[in-house]
Amino acid sequence: MLGVLAGAGMSPHAQDARAAWLQWGGPARDFHIGSASIAKNWPQAGPKQLWRQELGEGYSSVLVDGDTLVTMYRRGDEEVVVALDARTGNRRWEHAYRAPLLHNGVFDVWLNSAGPGPYSTPLIVDGTVFSLGVNGHLRALDLRSGTLRWSQNLVERFKLTDFNGFAASPLAYGSTVIVPLGSSSQGVVAFDRESGSLSWQGDSIPLGPGSPVLITLDGEDQLVVWGQQEFAGVNPKNGHILWRHPHPTEIGLNISTPVRGPGNRLFVSSAYGGGSRMIALSKADGRVTPREMWSNSRMRLHFGNALWIDGLIVGTSGDFGPAFMVGLDAETGAELWRERSFARAQMVDANGTLVIVDEDGAVALASVSRDGLRVHARSELLTANAWTPPTVVGGTVFVRDRKHIMALDLRP
Repeated sequence: MLGVLAGAGMSPHAQDARAAWLQWGGPARDFHIGSASIAKNWPQAGPKQLWRQELGEGYSSVLVDGDTLVTMYRRGDEEVVVALDARTGNRRWEHAYRAPLLHNGVFDVWLNSAGPGPYSTPLIVDGTVFSLGVNGHLRALDLRSGTLRWSQNLVERFKLTDFNGFAASPLAYGSTVIVPLGSSSQGVVAFDRESGSLSWQGDSIPLGPGSPVLITLDGEDQLVVWGQQEFAGVNPKNGHILWRHPHPTEIGLNISTPVRGPGNRLFVSSAYGGGSRMIALSKADGRVTPREMWSNSRMRLHFGNALWIDGLIVGTSGDFGPAFMVGLDAETGAELWRERSFARAQMVDANGTLVIVDEDGAVALASVSRDGLRVHARSELLTANAWTPPTVVGGTVFVRDRKHIMALDLRP
């Protein structure tokens, strides 16, 4: 069975018990959280707002470690890593550094469509925050004080000339932090979490912007990474490529996070002509072979995430035109339903209740089945572009748009 690894040596259940959301995608990096206690609806006037704060430009999602929140934003020519009090939203510390928007013109794609970022979500491991800025500033900060422990300028360190902005979120494995090198062809690197020294640099692969995930296949750890025209399995101990499978797109923007499921299966999807693809992985004589089960264009995830729920794949399909919420049969790829009650959306499965944030600023609670999407509650709480996935811890939901952050009490 494919399963997520607790890269920092902590199981998803242990993380849930600590009421934590320490990385992109939550405890298991799959946008599911089983420990949540979320109401099925809220009053007509909307959900209870605990607090709302002005934050700043950016799309980084919100991390939670106990009573501390961590995220990132831009302030002029600076990128800022900020820690907030989870109960009040008040700032505890900020770590700012210069990060000019243009570096030899390489950010044109991002700036023209999405703004200056940051796009990556930090990572919290053992009291350290690891952040990755749009132009390759990797920082290790003390969670309690914001003190800089070490830093790496990845563009300078690896002499990157073919990257177009860093968007993938760092990932912990063993004693290392793993980082894709932007949208460059130099692949993935790993640094020692304590010292910041380089642990390994992986095989060359032209990278897409999407964040990697960790899986296990017959007891072997693997890192699934997005290429520009493919996705691949990488050995997280040394960066060597274990397998590759094609997934072509028009401009190499494979953005959404791969989704793992039962039966050694992986689901991937992208816009720009990419469509959706399901593969099954098998291992024999030490070699991993990907086998394509189906592919279609019924779902084309742009930057949003997909959820695998009880044999159903749910996500928002569409890039620059109309977007529809789509449900696919995970076994066959057949479209089961399609409806347009949301714009492009990000979702978290909170113990069976979907918490949805769409790009126009709607926040909603819903449930899904093979028969369709049932919306239980909805309020227009944010402003465009609300491209950040919600963070769910217990009965509290943290959401943000391009310039604001908000805490909602969604306990039953």
